[in-house]
Amino acid sequence: MQVSDFQNKFDKKVWNVVLHITSGCVMSYGEVACIAGYPRYARMVSKAMGRSDKQLPWYRVVRSNRTLAFKVGSSAYDKQRCLLEKEGVCIVNGRVVSVDSGKDLDELIWGP
Repeated sequence: MQVSDFQNKFDKKVWNVVLHITSGCVMSYGEVACIAGYPRYARMVSKAMGRSDKQLPWYRVVRSNRTLAFKVGSSAYDKQRCLLEKEGVCIVNGRVVSVDSGKDLDELIWGP
């Protein structure tokens, strides 16, 4: 498999996972990679999201420690925080503190 074939396959799987993160919920880069079938590729998730030609809910993807993905005080940090808070995500000191949709992971990814 060529690098571009792998990248295309990986990207499409990541996009599918990110597109199915329900409003008001978050996933870490590692969780996205794992659900996409690539458990050791968390660092590649943001690059894959950046290559999407569709608008993805990128702001629903956070670091593994549940902190927001950008430097505190940056415009990107403020935008991510604002978008998450509009969806009802509770953020304290830059960390998502509770996300409980009452749905299991299969339903979040694949729908009802």
